[in-house]
Amino acid sequence: MTMTMERQPDFVAMRTAMVASQLRTNAVSDARVVAVMANVPRERFVPGEMAPFAYRDDLIALGGGRSLNLPIATGRLLTEARLLPSDHVLLIGAASGYTAALLGELVASVVAVEVDPALVAQARTNLGASERITIVEAPLELGHSERAPYDVMIVDGAIEQYPEQLVAQVRPGGRILGGILDNGVTRLASGRKSEGGFAMIDFADVDCCRLPGFAKPARFTF
Repeated sequence: MTMTMERQPDFVAMRTAMVASQLRTNAVSDARVVAVMANVPRERFVPGEMAPFAYRDDLIALGGGRSLNLPIATGRLLTEARLLPSDHVLLIGAASGYTAALLGELVASVVAVEVDPALVAQARTNLGASERITIVEAPLELGHSERAPYDVMIVDGAIEQYPEQLVAQVRPGGRILGGILDNGVTRLASGRKSEGGFAMIDFADVDCCRLPGFAKPARFTF
């Protein structure tokens, strides 16, 4: 009787291919972001049966209606954020912890907010003990004002509106980046908070996951 060994995926080769075909060709040009995405094992942050698909240019279901964002969406957001090693970052939508792990290699401190208890547990397990990363279980739209103000806020998914209570947690001059959901279409946008107000400008038409808790109030028509 002959036995066959099931071939294990070559995750290192997959990460290399992701960097070459998805990131470098799509304006992910910050060398630090490219390096950390080439090093952090994305397969560790998806359900076990989905590990072979961890580096595809597609959303990966995490359960409970939530998904891990596309690599290009996360890569573009981190690049446009122009992150500094001294930055204190608020991450909205920690999911299973992948983007928090990337940020933990790039900035001084990360507060990652997640509403789904199962994903909170996954993120804490996946990330282990980290002095730089704090996972907070809370509604995404509330953020975490206890650790404000933040230098940067990143919303790792698409939402219909950016509530004032979130924007208020970013210091004047701070950067805000994330996805915008407009009539079923997702885009990536960035903005900078000032003493006088806040506005965001689209910078890429990129598909990205949609986050719960930010729907605009329904308008009544007569």
